[in-house]
Amino acid sequence: MGKLRSVVRAGLAVGACGAALALAMSTAVPANAEAHAKSTPEAKPVPDTKSGAYSPRWHLTDTGTDARFRGLAAVSRKAAWVAGTGGTVLRTADGGRTWRDVSPPAASGLEFRDIEAFDGRRAVALAIGEGEASRIFRTENGGASWTESFRNTDPSAFYDCVTFFDSRNGLAMSDPVDGKYRILSTGDGGASWKVLPDAGMPAALPGEAGFAASGQCLVSSGPRDVWLATGGGATARVLHSSDRGVHWTASESTIPAGDPARGVFALAFRDRTHGIAVGGDFGAGQPSPKAAAVSGDAGRTWTQAKNPPAAYRSGVAWLAHSRTTALAVGPTGTDLTTDGGRDWRTVDTGSYDTVDCTPDLGCWAAGEQGRVARLGF
Repeated sequence: MGKLRSVVRAGLAVGACGAALALAMSTAVPANAEAHAKSTPEAKPVPDTKSGAYSPRWHLTDTGTDARFRGLAAVSRKAAWVAGTGGTVLRTADGGRTWRDVSPPAASGLEFRDIEAFDGRRAVALAIGEGEASRIFRTENGGASWTESFRNTDPSAFYDCVTFFDSRNGLAMSDPVDGKYRILSTGDGGASWKVLPDAGMPAALPGEAGFAASGQCLVSSGPRDVWLATGGGATARVLHSSDRGVHWTASESTIPAGDPARGVFALAFRDRTHGIAVGGDFGAGQPSPKAAAVSGDAGRTWTQAKNPPAAYRSGVAWLAHSRTTALAVGPTGTDLTTDGGRDWRTVDTGSYDTVDCTPDLGCWAAGEQGRVARLGF
């Protein structure tokens, strides 16, 4: 993972659908046995020990590649984009039955770790790495052609994540440069970028950085609020800005840090107030006893999950129209919460790095060996 740093959703007013989906997530039995058989051998549905019911599980799609996808942009139940190793970008418009390779020709050999899509035609993808390896590409025609809209020229910068408030305004973040996180800003949908002044950015802790593990180390909610996740320092922090990245405040999370491999790896906010943080220690076989935390005050304070996921988790997403239901994913499985992030239980043991859910009640996950899946019922 390099230096261990390599690691517009529009809402629909359908509250009843969210409640129904949360109920289904905790009680439904998967019905597609053929799709289950396509999962890797270690991926198994996990029963609820209280009810005995099996939760819905991931249904793998055939991407035709072994690229590792840490970048995922779910547009709808039918449409999604993934981005990963070897400069690979794929797009589906039929629920994953077929995937189209729309990789930018100029990105061969680069490491994509984040992609943000506005629809099936417009997307912005971030390649990570030191110096000129950090680049941003943009397409307006479904990936038929791409424009490189940003190339980092500072050898001390290393970009990790990108997020958008709407189809025009967005930010990208780099690990600390001269002691502070560097923020890029766009106001034209990613066609051009500028570095924001760092006067309103708190100083980084010694050894602190972001993790480019799932495209969720920088996330936004609403027109102006954005959060940045950190690790590697003495404490794992969450930084928050309410003015699109000009001024920031920092708060400590409860997720352990104190090591380059530990910290907050992913954030998800269902509104500008309620958030979930997940992470832990990404070292293989390392314990992560406090892998999740929740906030109810825009990230100013964090409370340790009462029953967190049992292992490191790199991605997290709220289910649309639910105030209490979310999914967290990692190399050892998927966990579900139905009480806002306080209690989690494992519902699948397949390996995924990132997860994203859509307003029309679709959820997608992506990870190693070309694994991309839809949540089935």
